[in-house]
Amino acid sequence: MRRGRRERRASVRALVGLLGPADIRALADRLGLRPTKTLGQNFVHDANTVRRIVKAADLSADDVVLEVGPGLGSLTLALLPACAQVIAVEIDPVLAGQLPKTVAERLPEAAGRLTVRHADALRIDTLAEAPTALVANLPYNVAVPVVLHLLARQPSLRTVLVMVQAEVADRLAAAPGSRTYGVPSVKAAWYGSVRRAGAVPRAVFWPVPNVDSGLVAITRRPPPRDDVTAAEVFAVVDAAFAQRRKQLRSALAGWAGSAQRAERILVAAGVPPTARGEQLAPETFADIAYEARDE
Repeated sequence: MRRGRRERRASVRALVGLLGPADIRALADRLGLRPTKTLGQNFVHDANTVRRIVKAADLSADDVVLEVGPGLGSLTLALLPACAQVIAVEIDPVLAGQLPKTVAERLPEAAGRLTVRHADALRIDTLAEAPTALVANLPYNVAVPVVLHLLARQPSLRTVLVMVQAEVADRLAAAPGSRTYGVPSVKAAWYGSVRRAGAVPRAVFWPVPNVDSGLVAITRRPPPRDDVTAAEVFAVVDAAFAQRRKQLRSALAGWAGSAQRAERILVAAGVPPTARGEQLAPETFADIAYEARDE
């Protein structure tokens, strides 16, 4: 009975071209690949997990998906049947060169809808393909910078669904007043509504990471104010959380030029000078940035 189930699961996986644990290891051996911590390489080898990610991304047939760090192609193969195009950005030259071959071998009917860019995601500018969704298993060490950079540089992005370290997921989705609320929480919320979208077990990765993972979903919406820039607001946020325990009058003194000027700006924005950064909603940081213009 068990053998029959395994055989049926393997047959279904083969039909849809998805990679299983044996496929991942065989492909890595063929490439002489040894995953590195420097590039944050932990490859998903579970077909059910990538199907779940694609389902949670809620893609339409017209979506252009940006995938960062496609690795050996597990998620790429699941994404291609669900959207119009996948733009895969891969920093590893060996993996970037192999991905089109893997797709051509396992999902030939979709090979023409894959574009691979050998590039650092933190250095790419606005893409001509105008991606509408970011769906990725992000390297843990650069997850937050990558998400914020792409939201800033790709205005066409409407939705984000990324797999990140569980602690990072908590910080990105944290609400004001919580212990995990901080710079990533505020900056992500500048671009859209953020929520946790589920947990991912360690066992679905090769090699197995020593941390838990989680899914984070972001739905783009207009920023809290359109009369200040993200750069202006983020400068306030960085200053407010640089010394987390300090009251804002003191924490913003360097940014404002003096504690006295910081206090005047805070009062004008309707914020008690004795408040702390973790108490403020993203729109309040925008109010502070706006009041600083005319103070």
